Amino acid sequence: MNTPQNIQELHDRYVMATYAPSLTLVRGRGTYVWDAEGRRYLDFLSGIAVTNIGHGHPHLVRAIRRQSRRLMHVSNLFYNEVQPRLAQALAERSLGGKCFFCNSGAEANEALIKLARLWGHSQGRYEIITMRNSFHGRTLATLTATGQDKVKKGFDPLPQGFAYAEFNDLASVKAALTERTAAVLVEAVQGEGGVRPARPDFMQGLADLCEQEGILLFCDEVQCGVGRTGQWFGYQHYGIKPHAIALAKGLGGGFPIGAVVTAPAVADIFQVGSHATTFGGTPIACAAALAVMEVIERDALTENARRMGAAFMEGLQQVAGRYDFIHEVRGTGLMIGLVLNQPAKELEVLLRAHGLIALATADTVIRFLPPLTVTETDIRKAVSIIDRACAVWSKRA
Repeated sequence: MNTPQNIQELHDRYVMATYAPSLTLVRGRGTYVWDAEGRRYLDFLSGIAVTNIGHGHPHLVRAIRRQSRRLMHVSNLFYNEVQPRLAQALAERSLGGKCFFCNSGAEANEALIKLARLWGHSQGRYEIITMRNSFHGRTLATLTATGQDKVKKGFDPLPQGFAYAEFNDLASVKAALTERTAAVLVEAVQGEGGVRPARPDFMQGLADLCEQEGILLFCDEVQCGVGRTGQWFGYQHYGIKPHAIALAKGLGGGFPIGAVVTAPAVADIFQVGSHATTFGGTPIACAAALAVMEVIERDALTENARRMGAAFMEGLQQVAGRYDFIHEVRGTGLMIGLVLNQPAKELEVLLRAHGLIALATADTVIRFLPPLTVTETDIRKAVSIIDRACAVWSKRA
C-alpha cells in the first residue's frame, strides 16, 4: 500500500537527497493540489513557475494524449511537424529569429553561453557578465554564471569566463566590461534572488550599452517568461529587444521543454554540429508547449496575470500594514515576493499548514507564483490564509 510513510521511506532509500521534500502530493486540478491524505492546498508555487495554466488543463492533456498516440520521439536527425510550428509561435511573439529546443532552463542557458562564445571566438571575446543574486542553473557553467556563492560551494575549479555586476546598477556593469566581454546575461525579474524586478532605466541602459560596445544582450526568461509577468516575456516590459532569450519552466505547462529564441542577427551562429540534444524539441514536448501558448492567448492569461497580480499585490500590502515583520511587497504580474525582515522559512511552513503552498527564497522572501488562471476568489482566499498565518507567527514571536 502506498501510504505517505511508505512513499517517503522509498524516497529516502533510493532517491538522492538533493531536495528536502515535505508533502506527498498525488493530484492536481486548476489552482489546487491534494496530498496523499486527501488534504487540499491552494498552489501558489505552480511547481516553481511551471504549471502556468494550472494543473490538468484539459487542452494540454488532450494535446499530450493526441501526440503521444501519433509520434512521441524521432530525434533531431529528422523533421517533425510540430517543432517548426512551435518555433514560429515563439519567434513571432518575441525576437523574430530562430529557436533551439532543449529540456530545461539550465540547458537553455548553457546554449546561450555557447552561443556567446561561438559568436565572440574570432574576436577573442568569451566572457559573460551576469548579475549578483541571479540564478541561471545547476550545470557547472550555469552555476558559475549564477551570482550566488551558495550554489558553487564544493564544485571548484569552476569554468572561467564569467564576471559579475550589481543588479540594477549600470555603472557596475560598465566597470565589469573588458575587451574579452562577449555578452551580458540578465533576468528581467530575479526569481531565486528574491523576486527583484529590474528597473526600466537599468534594462534600457543595458540595451544601449550592449549596442554601443558591440556585444550581445541575453535575457534569462526561464522563470519570468511565458506570461508570468503580464507580458509574454519579461523583457517586453522595458521596450528593448535582446539578442536571445532562454525559456523553460512554464513553456510546457508541466511537460519538460526548454528553448533559446534568437533575434535574426544571431539566428545562424549555430550550424550543423556546433550544438545538439537528443530529447530537445520532441513532437510531444512541442505539442505540449503549443497547447500552453494556445490557452494563454485564447483565454487572455497575460491580461489576467496583470489584473490578478495587481489585486494580489493590493491584498498583500494591506496585510503588510498589520505586521511589522513585513518589510515590503514587490514583484510584477503573478511573480510576487513578500519581503520580511527575518528568515522566511517558518512562515512558509505556517502557510502550508493553513492550506497555501508558497516558497521561501533568498532567506527573507516568500515567493508567490500562482497559475496564470488564478481567479479573484483564489486571490481573496490566499490573502486570508496569509493574514491568518502572519497572525499566528506574530504571536509566536
